[in-house]
Amino acid sequence: MASKEDIRSSRRLHRRTLSPERLARAGESLAQHGTAWAAKVSPGPFATFAVYLGVAFEPPTIPLITSLHEAGHRVLLPVCEPGRLLSWVYWRPETAFVRSSYAPIDEPEGERMESSVIAGTAGIFMPATAVDRDGNRIGQGGGYYDRLLQGLDASGGRPPTIAVVFDDDLLPSGSIPAEAFDRPVRQVLTPSGVVQLHDGAEQG
Repeated sequence: MASKEDIRSSRRLHRRTLSPERLARAGESLAQHGTAWAAKVSPGPFATFAVYLGVAFEPPTIPLITSLHEAGHRVLLPVCEPGRLLSWVYWRPETAFVRSSYAPIDEPEGERMESSVIAGTAGIFMPATAVDRDGNRIGQGGGYYDRLLQGLDASGGRPPTIAVVFDDDLLPSGSIPAEAFDRPVRQVLTPSGVVQLHDGAEQG
């Protein structure tokens, strides 16, 4: 089995081969399927969803963020804090972005809230460089989301959680080594649609 870092590096190299046209199509499809998923987990408008800003060759999420907003939902975006923790800012169409001091991402400007706000959301769209069909996820390597999910799981308050990847970032079972601190996901959002990773009820 390849190491997480090897898989992460391989997927990043592959993503760099994607054309702007393919990235744009992926963003449109992720918005369509992601907004439909949001409607299933929280019927009706005026729910709040935690999303993230896909940058460079990550799956584009601005179309999803905009689509959720147009559907009447509120959107929270993450900000990296010291100690590999996250705070959150409500996104609006006029929200400005700045480069993070702690990670290679763009972050929203605005009033920051602690991660306890996420327990009250209807769902979490989370980044990944790869996910296998056992639900094991590889993020960017910072551990921010594993810490977030660990806290939510400990309180019993984790909302439905879906990892966002390209279609070929969904790997066969057993592809990703699982570690004690990892928090698996049960659903994956790809440009082709939502993939359910097991047959039970949503557990994250």
